Amino acid sequence: MENKLIIVIGAFGSGKSEYSVNLAQELNKNHNNVVLADMDVVNPYFRSRDVREEFELQGITVIAPDGQFKHADLPMISPRIRGAIQDKSKNVILDVGGDPMGCRTLGRFHNDINLRGYELQLVINTNRPFTSNPNDILVMMDMLQKTSGLKVTEFICNSNLMQFTDTEVVDTGISIVQEVSELTGIPFRKFLVLEDFAHLVPDNLQNKERHILHYYLKKPWDTLVMKGI
Repeated sequence: MENKLIIVIGAFGSGKSEYSVNLAQELNKNHNNVVLADMDVVNPYFRSRDVREEFELQGITVIAPDGQFKHADLPMISPRIRGAIQDKSKNVILDVGGDPMGCRTLGRFHNDINLRGYELQLVINTNRPFTSNPNDILVMMDMLQKTSGLKVTEFICNSNLMQFTDTEVVDTGISIVQEVSELTGIPFRKFLVLEDFAHLVPDNLQNKERHILHYYLKKPWDTLVMKGI
């Protein structure tokens, strides 16, 4: 089976990093040749770089800023990313912020990405600013595509309200994303639910496939709560 280059992109709060690390785990089950590149230069709390040590023990390579720059909010993109994109012996996932800076960063690799071939999955949470209705989603997508020089190939719905997530919340989000899919002709096949809320949200809502996410990317204050601080 041909190894994939999958670009996961989404606005702040979309859950695209959580999806990226889960996708890396899924691909690694059968292939053990997965590279996850953290290109998110905006979000200081939910980053795929935070799972580096755990994932590398499992054979998943994580490309991210090192040492003193691990938590920096700077566009320091490792030259290893270009090498990973060019290496067709690997399944490669690029975790990219959906803001203008993230899109410009992605655009640096435009030629290499097009030469290899790619999937660009746009993760959408309709309960976040700038992606709450079809028009806003279309505006963001247009910016993303023009800035990066790449085209969205699939929509992923991740509508949630964390502990307030239920079937109605997810179903409403699916309806909004489905409308955008019909307007653009871009496929929309699956929706995401964190494992803690999966029992509240059934599979096959509006004939979409439910993907359950393990919660890898803990917030800093989650650790403090666990320690009783």
